Amino acid sequence: MKPSTESLPVVKCIVVDQFGYLPNSSKTAVLRRPEQGFDAGIEYTPGASYQVVNIASGEIVFTGSPVVWGDGEVNTTSGDKVWWLDFSSVREPGDYVIVDADNHLRSAEFRIGSDVYRPVLIQAVRTFFYQRAGFAKRTPFAEAAWADEASHMKPGQDTEARLYNATDDASTERDLSGGWYDAGDYNKYTSWHAGYLLSLMETYNDRPAIWSDDFNLPESGNGIPDLVDEIKWGMDWLVKMQESDGSVLSVMGLDHGSPPSSADGPSVYGPATTNASLAAAAAFAFGAELFTQFDDDTLKTYASHLQQRAIDAWRWADANPSVTFRNSDNGVAAGEQEVDNSGRKDKKLAAAIYLFATTGDSTYRDYVDANRPDIYWVSPWNEELLHALLVYARLPNATSSVADTLNQQYQQSMQGAENWSDIHNQTDAYRAFIGDGNFTWGSSRTMAVKGATFYRLQKFAIASASDNAIDDVALDYLHYLHGVNPMGKVYLSNMGAYGAEDSVDSFYHSWFTDGSADWDSVTESNYGPAPGFVVGGANPQYNWDACCPTSCGGSGNNARCGMAPLSPPHNQPPMKSYADFNTGWPVNSWQVTENSNGYQVAYIRLLSKFVE
Repeated sequence: MKPSTESLPVVKCIVVDQFGYLPNSSKTAVLRRPEQGFDAGIEYTPGASYQVVNIASGEIVFTGSPVVWGDGEVNTTSGDKVWWLDFSSVREPGDYVIVDADNHLRSAEFRIGSDVYRPVLIQAVRTFFYQRAGFAKRTPFAEAAWADEASHMKPGQDTEARLYNATDDASTERDLSGGWYDAGDYNKYTSWHAGYLLSLMETYNDRPAIWSDDFNLPESGNGIPDLVDEIKWGMDWLVKMQESDGSVLSVMGLDHGSPPSSADGPSVYGPATTNASLAAAAAFAFGAELFTQFDDDTLKTYASHLQQRAIDAWRWADANPSVTFRNSDNGVAAGEQEVDNSGRKDKKLAAAIYLFATTGDSTYRDYVDANRPDIYWVSPWNEELLHALLVYARLPNATSSVADTLNQQYQQSMQGAENWSDIHNQTDAYRAFIGDGNFTWGSSRTMAVKGATFYRLQKFAIASASDNAIDDVALDYLHYLHGVNPMGKVYLSNMGAYGAEDSVDSFYHSWFTDGSADWDSVTESNYGPAPGFVVGGANPQYNWDACCPTSCGGSGNNARCGMAPLSPPHNQPPMKSYADFNTGWPVNSWQVTENSNGYQVAYIRLLSKFVE
C-alpha cells in the first residue's frame, strides 16, 4: 500500500493542514472545484469514496464520503465549489494522506500528534532572532545559510543615530541600537514595536508552561524561557528610545542591504510623540509585571525600572496630549504609524489599564472607568483595545460593575454577525470566516487575530454554554494559514523541512531580496529565505504602482512594470489574490508577500494555544 500512495499525484483540490492535527481535535479536509479565478480551468469532481491512509503501515484507517458545502453554490470568497470531508475520528498519532479512491489522487502529507505544532512554533519565534538589529547571527544559533554579522553598527548608524532634521548636530546623537527590523524593511517603529511586545508578553502569560529554554538562541540555557529572552531584547530597545523627561522617540529610519550587515547608510530618528509615549507606557507597565515572575534579581530590578518608566511616559503624554509626527511625510522610514485623536485615546486607555494592573494606583482605574467604550462589535480591527479591556475586567480590584458590563458586552457581541453567527451558519467554505471585505493587506494577520477573538471567550471565562467548540473554531483559522485555503499554501516561509509540502517560496524582504543568488527563492536560489516568516497573504486590493505602465520616470522603469499587473494576485477572488513573489517597485510585491512582526506575533499567539 505504501508505494501506491507515494506514487499517487498530489492534487491541490484536496487541501489539509500540512503540518497536521491534534489527536482529539476536529479534522476536516476541504475538497474544491475551481470555478472562478486563475485556476478555473482545473477539472476536478470529488469522488464518492475517500480514504485516510497511514503512510508508514499502508493501513486505511478511515473511509468516508464528502458533504457538499452551501448546496453546491460557488463560494464568492474563493471562486470554488467546495465539499467537506470530516475525518475527526482518526486520532492515532502518525503520518497520513487523504486519498481520492475514485480519481486516484492524494492530498499533501500531514501528521497527527499532540506535539505536531511545536517545531512550527520554534521556527516562528526564531524569526525574531533573524530580525534583530545590531546583533550578529552566527552559527550555531543562526543556520549557516543565514549567518550574518551585526547590522547597523557602523559609524553614523544605530549607536550614533541623529535626529532626522538635525543630522549635522552632534547634540542629537543617541545610542538607539538593538530592537527588531519591523518587517521586510529594516526600520523600527516605536508604537508598533511596543504593540509587538504587548502581544508577546500576553502570549507568554497565557501559557507559561509551554515556553522552554531550548529554541537555539544565544540566550538558550540561561534558565529563562527563550520567548522571555526575546521579549527582553525588544524591551531593551524601547528603553533606549525614552528621553529623560519621560517622552519616547517615535521612529528610526535605517539603511537597507542584503545581507543586513552590508547596509552602510546613516540611521536617523524622529522626535518624541504622544502616540509613541503612550504605547511605550503600556509595554513598560506590562513588562514590569512580566519580569517579576522570575527568580532572578537582575530581572526584578529591571521590572522596577520599567514600572517607573511607564509612569514617566504616562505623565509626559498626559501633559502633552497631541504631539504628533508623520514619519512618512518627513522621509523617515516607510510605513506610517501616527494615529489620530481617537487612536491616541485608545492608546491612553490601554496604557491606563496596564499601569493599573502593575501599580494598583486608583488614578488609572478611575481613568479607565470614565473613558472605556461600550463593546458593540468584536473585530480583528479593534481586538487590541478589546483585549486590554478584558484584561481590566479580570483584575481583582477593577470596578466590578464596569468589569461585568465589559464581559457581558464582549460575550454578547461575539454571538452576532462576523462571529458565532457566521460560524454556526457555516458561511465560509474554508471554515475560517472573516468576510470578503476583510481580505486586505495583511490578511494572514486578520486570520490569526480572528481566531484569537474566539479563544478569548475561553481565556477570560466568558463563553456561554453554546460556545463549547472554541478550540475547534480557533483551530480552523490556524488550519487556513497552514494550507486549508484555495492556494493550498502554507503562509510561512521555507517550511519544507518542518512538514509543509507547499510553503512560501519567496517574499518581500530587504535581506532575501529579488535576484539574490542565495536568498531570493527556496526553489531557485542556494538557500532561499529563512524559515518561519508569516507573509501578508491574499490581498485583492493588490495592484502595480500607479505610475505603471508608462509614467514611472523613463523607459527602463516603465519596462519593470511588465505588460499588466501580476495575476494572481491581481483581479482574483479574495482568497486567490496571492502569489509567491518579491519584486519591488513598481510591481510592489510588499502588498502581498511582505512579512511583518505584527503578522508574526498574531500567528504565534494563536499557534501557541495548541502547543504542548
